[in-house]
Amino acid sequence: MCKQTKTDKWGKREVGQWLQVPFQRFLIGLFALFSLSRAQVLLLATLMACGYALWPHSGHANEQQRGRLLYLTLSAGFKHDTVAPSRDIVKGIGEKSGAFDTTLADDVSGFTAENLRNYDAVMFYTTGELPMTSDQKTALVDFVKSGHGFVGVHSATDTFYMWSDYLDIVGAYFNDHPWHQQVTVDVADPESPLVKFLGKSFQVNDEIYQMSDFQAKTSHVLLKLDTSSVDMKNPRVRQRFYGYPLAWTRSVGAGRAFYTALGHEEAVWKSDWFQQLLLNGIRWAMGGH
Repeated sequence: MCKQTKTDKWGKREVGQWLQVPFQRFLIGLFALFSLSRAQVLLLATLMACGYALWPHSGHANEQQRGRLLYLTLSAGFKHDTVAPSRDIVKGIGEKSGAFDTTLADDVSGFTAENLRNYDAVMFYTTGELPMTSDQKTALVDFVKSGHGFVGVHSATDTFYMWSDYLDIVGAYFNDHPWHQQVTVDVADPESPLVKFLGKSFQVNDEIYQMSDFQAKTSHVLLKLDTSSVDMKNPRVRQRFYGYPLAWTRSVGAGRAFYTALGHEEAVWKSDWFQQLLLNGIRWAMGGH
């Protein structure tokens, strides 16, 4: 069984790294032939096999491991100021992490069964009743249910109120934002790899959604509002048995859906923790973690 070793016998570079360099492998081969016992040569061969198994041999292999994201930023209703900067931010998250490549879309033309085969997940920062045909809607549902990912941010729940299949994917509908201030957010599942890095709670200054039609029984809540940090006597507040969830995951057929209600403010989009949350959510929706 291959075991990754942190440093080589000279105490500098990881075994898998220097075994990738052709000239060094050549020197190692000569050294093994003329200086090592048979048992040592066998051990060296095993380590070399581990090096090939654990580290990609070329840029092409790395490209094969990258996910493909279709990011839709079409606003058929209210258009957020953060839509434009979010496009570069999402693309940058994928490039910096090496986790995925992003195709940016500001219309629904790419939502066909044929084109969606090119992607591992779709991401929505949208509003309103998007102008999708029935065939495009079917293509989206089939795409997710067949084992692909959906990622929704902020006003993705302010979308497709008249289409129940979309509710099954995203998990809730926007139902007003009583608060736009600094609030405390509780991490509902501190053991989840998606949000564990946030600790038990954190504070953020953002527009805070409340939800209707939240699919509580079939959603796994990751983040929720600490109601002690806001004015619950605000006349716009609607009390719900499920409280005020701010991020969750869902299983949709064989696919996965991740949503966060945060992301109204540009400062939130530019923060490291929010970008890490998006990266974790996108990776998870694509089948990672």
